[in-house]
Amino acid sequence: MNTHKLDKLKRPLYINVYDELLLQITKGEYLAGSQLPSEPDLARKLGVSRATLRQALVLLQDDGLVRNVRGKGNFVLESSYKQEDIQLERLSNPMHKCHISIFDQIDLHYRIDPQTEHTKHVLRRDSSTVVALERLYRTEGELLAYAFTFIPMETVESLSLDLDNKEKMLNFLENQAYVDANHGNIEIKFTHTVNLADSKEKLIGQNECFLLLETLYDKTEPDYPLMYNKFYIPQQFSNIKLNITKS
Repeated sequence: MNTHKLDKLKRPLYINVYDELLLQITKGEYLAGSQLPSEPDLARKLGVSRATLRQALVLLQDDGLVRNVRGKGNFVLESSYKQEDIQLERLSNPMHKCHISIFDQIDLHYRIDPQTEHTKHVLRRDSSTVVALERLYRTEGELLAYAFTFIPMETVESLSLDLDNKEKMLNFLENQAYVDANHGNIEIKFTHTVNLADSKEKLIGQNECFLLLETLYDKTEPDYPLMYNKFYIPQQFSNIKLNITKS
């Protein structure tokens, strides 16, 4: 008897279901943003049990192709395979590159704080006051990501930013700051704690989040940060990519 012969593994049924659903999604039978049929209907259509279907859906969720919204169902996301050209090293908002969701609402709140040793350290300057802003990223009302930002009051004044104009402030934080910046750096950490200003708010997956600490530097004053950001991205929604090349 050949005791070294490997047993042939049988392909699990849920893998076949995964392949079938992946094919239907990539062919456009289920478009990005659309809702999949209910699990009983989908299982019946595919001729499998709900348990088998759920195993396949978990794989699709891991691949960032499907998101389950509790009490609502499963929704198709924009395929991460179509995002190969978007990389973390390029200067632009990392939230939209590293989070698999498409947000339909961003809430913005701010307050003016006195300088602390922490803000003095991260902003690398003496500033009598700093502006602290928080952004809450939502999809269909669900809080899926969170960002906290410090901006020196000198920056607010020099750029004539209107803190009470939500639309313009969001455009600056989400887009224009990356145009104005000379360069930036990002440190990636992992955290089990997200301190939201409103304790009633609950970030889905907040106990396991990637934390991206980003500093953007001004073109006119390259030694001084334009702003300092903390992006909280729940692990279950993350899609972080880095280009690796030989030096």
